[in-house]
Amino acid sequence: MPESRTYGWGEAHRPEPAFPTMRVYVWELPVRVSHWFIFLPIVVLSFTGYYIHNPFIVARSGTTFLMATMRFIHVVAGFVFISAFLLRLYWFFKGNSWSNWRAFVPIHRRQWRGMGGMVAYYTFLRKDPVHKVGHNALAAVTYLFMFTLMLIEIITGLTLYTQVRGKWALGWLFGWIPGLIDIQHIRLLHFSIMFAFFAFVIHHVYSAVLVSWEERNGLIESIFTGYKFVPKAELEEDAVLSEAD
Repeated sequence: MPESRTYGWGEAHRPEPAFPTMRVYVWELPVRVSHWFIFLPIVVLSFTGYYIHNPFIVARSGTTFLMATMRFIHVVAGFVFISAFLLRLYWFFKGNSWSNWRAFVPIHRRQWRGMGGMVAYYTFLRKDPVHKVGHNALAAVTYLFMFTLMLIEIITGLTLYTQVRGKWALGWLFGWIPGLIDIQHIRLLHFSIMFAFFAFVIHHVYSAVLVSWEERNGLIESIFTGYKFVPKAELEEDAVLSEAD
């Protein structure tokens, strides 16, 4: 096994002959497709959803029904979002070890240690991030939390949809919810989660660029290609841990 090494600030995982990297197919196609078809609809849903909440564009033509157009786009984007979410949910059980649900739920002590290491990194108590082939433990738990918020957003959105389209449209599945929770509270929750998505996207982009720069492993490019450049020793260690699970 290649010799281990402590990397200095900004020197993590630079390809060198003594520490060879391997091109590894980490993010499978369904992971990449669901990633982009979750992100892009969120952008559209946020714009149209905020307009529905607070119309900020004035239609100049008397024949323009702008609110109806915005609602239609919102609904279509919502169903695209739901489809991508279901694809990713399916891949939690069918995907490789880096996209499987076991990589997201902290069921091992090493995952908790990894979270502590990343917290130390983000608070400047550690120079290097915790190196993982897939998601580090802190990122994985954060994604799991965001997937939970997405599920709540889907349920509240479909509940609101039944109020517009009538009980025949998914009413058998979601129409009973307003009987337990006031529809205005559901609408407020649906609207508020949008701001959690905003905060997540900002941090997600920042941390992805930061870790990609630190590890020099093609992290940013991997969401398009699926491939990362991983030190052989790290890949072997990851394989051993996966077998132990």
